[in-house]
Amino acid sequence: MSYTRVNYTDIEPVSGAMHTLRDPLDSKEVGVTIARCEPEWRNRLHDHADSDHEEIYILMEGRATVIVDDEPVEMESGDAIRIPPASTRQIRNGETESAFVLVSAPASRCITAAETTDDDDSWAADGFVG
Repeated sequence: MSYTRVNYTDIEPVSGAMHTLRDPLDSKEVGVTIARCEPEWRNRLHDHADSDHEEIYILMEGRATVIVDDEPVEMESGDAIRIPPASTRQIRNGETESAFVLVSAPASRCITAAETTDDDDSWAADGFVG
């Protein structure tokens, strides 16, 4: 077979929102994550300087704010933003659900739901790496 097919809803979410597709799709160069964010959900402020990969966040549904290097970027459905490796980033969801497609290259190693130790629901994204 020359392709790999998965449905993101069959993948256990990391930190309550992130469905990481790199491993299930056996992708070697591109990381893809579907983020279905509940109201008020946010992930941990982080960068990817160590892994030297850039990301593109595409907001498919809803509204959300992405903090890039301490600058809030208000996003609405259809908006996309490119974030370089060394820039800090954080998704801060608003009062309604939102849905992102997150693309990274080269692919990073994302923690799977089985590997997380999220015990503190007040910080929803402790297990999300990239």
